[in-house]
Amino acid sequence: MRHRDEERVPELWRRISATAAPSLTLPRKRGRGLRRRIAVGVVLLLLALGVAAGLKVYEYTAAPTGEKDCAANPRFAGPPTAPALQIVEPPISLAQKGGTINDASCLNRTPVYGIAKPADEEALRKVVAFARDNGLKLSIAGARHSMGGQAFFTNALVINTGNLKQMSLDGTHQLLTVQAGATWHEVLAYLHPRGFSVKVMQAIDLPTVGGSISVNAHGVDHRAGSLASTVRSLSVMLSDGSVHQVSREREPELFASVMGGYGLFGIVLEAQLEVVPDVMYQYEQRAIDYHQFPQLFTQKLSQDPYRLMYGHLSTAPGSFLKEMLIYTYRDATGYTDPIPALKDTSQVAPTRFFLNFAKTGALGQEVKWFAEKKIMPLFRPCYVPRSQALQAESCLVSRNQALYGSLGALKTKLPADTEILQEYFVPQDRLVPFIDSARQVLEQHRAVVLNASIRVVHPGDIQLDYASHDMFSLVLFIDQKVTPEGDRQMTSLTQAMVDATARQGGTFYLPYQLDYRPDQLQQAYPGVKAFFALKRKYDPAQLFTNEFYAAYG
Repeated sequence: MRHRDEERVPELWRRISATAAPSLTLPRKRGRGLRRRIAVGVVLLLLALGVAAGLKVYEYTAAPTGEKDCAANPRFAGPPTAPALQIVEPPISLAQKGGTINDASCLNRTPVYGIAKPADEEALRKVVAFARDNGLKLSIAGARHSMGGQAFFTNALVINTGNLKQMSLDGTHQLLTVQAGATWHEVLAYLHPRGFSVKVMQAIDLPTVGGSISVNAHGVDHRAGSLASTVRSLSVMLSDGSVHQVSREREPELFASVMGGYGLFGIVLEAQLEVVPDVMYQYEQRAIDYHQFPQLFTQKLSQDPYRLMYGHLSTAPGSFLKEMLIYTYRDATGYTDPIPALKDTSQVAPTRFFLNFAKTGALGQEVKWFAEKKIMPLFRPCYVPRSQALQAESCLVSRNQALYGSLGALKTKLPADTEILQEYFVPQDRLVPFIDSARQVLEQHRAVVLNASIRVVHPGDIQLDYASHDMFSLVLFIDQKVTPEGDRQMTSLTQAMVDATARQGGTFYLPYQLDYRPDQLQQAYPGVKAFFALKRKYDPAQLFTNEFYAAYG
């Protein structure tokens, strides 16, 4: 027999179910409405994510609309100080009165008296006289691709050479006479239709000729050496307004001081540079282990038919500074077609995207390295003649094209980040142990390395030479947060890298941030005191100055 309470349970459950049913069971129409709202919500969410992704892609690929001037600046705190001299209407034309100036690092915003942009020698002489007569300091700026205030000084009158761009070519003797304010991009555009190319220039074509002379730049022609090796003569204005024609035969001491002299001796008006015929090259890319590079270079790449060469080390965490891509340009045998016109590279936007994406972390760095190996070669401005159109590897480029339009992608618009260049030189037989040491330092400091290049340099026979003999260089392109902490971390990293270089008998490049100690400068450049003494010999009033000289001179 069932208990009475047991008989009541089903009846009680039916009553509870009947009461709850309206709230637990949706009518058919209400169920369809909810599903529609969910579907619409999902679509809107996907659209929002797509828009956000599109905006992020645009942010990562877009070029800045103007010069980057970091909003938060750890190197310059507070409002600009008043210039020591204020003249309402100075007797010279100023492109900018007062205000501030910065460089490619965007970390060195500095107040200046003003910026003059003279168009000829006489206008330049008036600027020099005005500064000299009124107790102003002078600094010299081109494209300002240095990163340590080498192109300006607090409250100085800055000379921008951008209006000095004239060029003339002596094709018979293969000599180009070019004013200091012309950029390498403009030089290549001038030489190309005339059938010639530069012998040495920087790896990027954005800087000016005068700026490259002031740092004795080098590039991807691994056989030619530094820019100094191709400079026949210089026209230089000293602090008294006199113009000197200097060369290895005429005033050789002044010539060797101005080359790589960081604008401390005078103003380069023009230079006479050796040029070479523009020819077609076969472009090739190969991947190797970094241990293999020194032997490969000595036995093969340093000889004919290879004309241009550089390497990129992996910046991906899984193969950091171990895997290496070698880019070579060798003589194109049997080429008979006309040399094609220069064209701007299509690599800028995708390169800028992958560089910015690499700043997001390990995944971005792996993707960037994969893209460099597999995707970016598709954007190379190759010329394929009809006779080779069916061949698997038939990428031909002219020498000028190989040097043209390079690395405009370095300019980004991310406000919280900036990109810092560093370069270290070591004897060729010490490259592998140096890379091992550099890897350890960079990993310990958690550096976000966007690019790591290997170049070749040779002695330049100048006063402040970074290469006492044949050396390899490691060029680092590093992301830095625009904060005081980011600045402190970069200083610590730089000093550790300089020490690692010194242990291998190497040196470091001086156009970049002034994060190294005076004793490190003295160890790397034993002749630096003599260099500064020569500066005071040729400029006794120390009219020409910059932040580099103020820090170490």
